[in-house]
Amino acid sequence: MFRKVAFAVAALSVLGVAACAPTTTYQGFQAIDSNPADVKVGDDTRSTVLAKLGTPTATSTFDKDTWYYMDQVVNRTSFYNPRMSRRDVVAISFDKNSEQVVDVRKYGLEDGKVFAYNRRETPTRGREMTVLEQLLGSIGASGVLPPDQNQTPGSHPGDRP
Repeated sequence: MFRKVAFAVAALSVLGVAACAPTTTYQGFQAIDSNPADVKVGDDTRSTVLAKLGTPTATSTFDKDTWYYMDQVVNRTSFYNPRMSRRDVVAISFDKNSEQVVDVRKYGLEDGKVFAYNRRETPTRGREMTVLEQLLGSIGASGVLPPDQNQTPGSHPGDRP
């Protein structure tokens, strides 16, 4: 009997430890054949970068001559918040005329900035209606316009044209 209980306790503790094992998630650009940081300024062009690295993760919103290759590694352990262990961003800028690589910048997790979101909401005009007020308020309301044909959409009854 003692052996069965000891085996059950050991099996449950192994399962409990396995459930708390961290899960690692890789997101973004995965460098397989070449690394974005290996792009040479002045030697590579837009087409060679595209051939070496493939489509960029993102392009700049305001300047289409800047490509971004991004990847990150996130560790998650059971019910804890996910923790970012690595983030790499490589920004490659091209010359507009010659399409040569002008600049290669590398950013890491230490280059990121933490900022606080503003969680406040903008109030709307009017007042909140309860469910009962909404149900009773629709009784007797008519969805058709009054017979006045001079009324345009968006105007109120009684407005003079």
